[in-house]
Amino acid sequence: MEDKEQKKEKFRVSAVGVIEIVLILVVLIALILIFKDNITELVEKSFAKINSNAGKIIK
Repeated sequence: MEDKEQKKEKFRVSAVGVIEIVLILVVLIALILIFKDNITELVEKSFAKINSNAGKIIK
């Protein structure tokens, strides 16, 4: 009987871990969607700066 209880407890613990991961992913995706324009602008500016400075390094 003890084995069944231990298995149930392990399942509950792993289920809680899965729920936490899913909630973190949901929050992360929501933040990405909310700040999508800002993130896109930041990445575009960064790559533009990298591309403009890349010529200086090669010379």
